[in-house]
Amino acid sequence: MPARTSSSPDRSSPDRSSPDRFDDAYYRRFYGERSVHSAEQVHLLASAVHQLCAWWGLAISSVLDVGAGPGFWRDWYRGTHPKVRVLSTDVSPHACTTYGHELADICTWTPPRRFDLVVCHSVLQYPDNAATIAAIANLGAATKHFMYLEVPTTRDYDETVDPRSTDMDVHRRSATWYRRELSKHFRQVGGGLWQSRTSDIPMYDLEMAQRT
Repeated sequence: MPARTSSSPDRSSPDRSSPDRFDDAYYRRFYGERSVHSAEQVHLLASAVHQLCAWWGLAISSVLDVGAGPGFWRDWYRGTHPKVRVLSTDVSPHACTTYGHELADICTWTPPRRFDLVVCHSVLQYPDNAATIAAIANLGAATKHFMYLEVPTTRDYDETVDPRSTDMDVHRRSATWYRRELSKHFRQVGGGLWQSRTSDIPMYDLEMAQRT
C-alpha cells in the first residue's frame, strides 16, 4: 500500500531513510543496468545548472552535494571545474566508503558554512515529514545563492516515473506540500533551481515561478 500524503508528520510510517537501507544491493538495483539516472545524464544536468548560474552572474566556487550517491555531480565538477570546492555527503555508510563522501544526515546535520550551489538530488522523498522539514531548514541554512532540487511528488509517482527503475517505497507528498515548506527559505526560479531568500543576486520578475 503506498504511503499516504499528509501535511503532518506520519509517525506510523516505517523509516524509509535508514542508512542501512542504502547498501550495496540498493545501489546495484537502482544504479545498475536500469539506473534511474546515468552519469552521462547527470553530467548534462550539472553542466546546464552551472551555466545557468553563470548567466545570472554567479561564479560558483563552492558546492554541497547532499545525498551524493555514486558521486556523479562531484565527479563532473572535479573533471570540468577542478577549482570549485565540492563537499559531497551521504547518509549511507556504504556510499561514503565506496564513493568517498562525508557521512552526514541533512535531517540532523547543519552544514558548517554556506555554499554557492547546493545539490539535493532525489533525497527528500525518504525521510518522514518532520525530518524532511528539518532537512529543508538545513538546506536553507547551507545555500548562499541557489539549490538544485529533484524530488518526485505524488503525481510523479502516479504518472511520470518509471517504476521499474525508481524506488517506489518512499514518502509520497504533493507539490503543494513541498512548495509550502521550501518557500520559507527559497524562491522557486524554475528548472529545478531554488534561490535562497538571502541571496543578493537580482532576478527578473518572470524568471521566478512566483514572487513571494
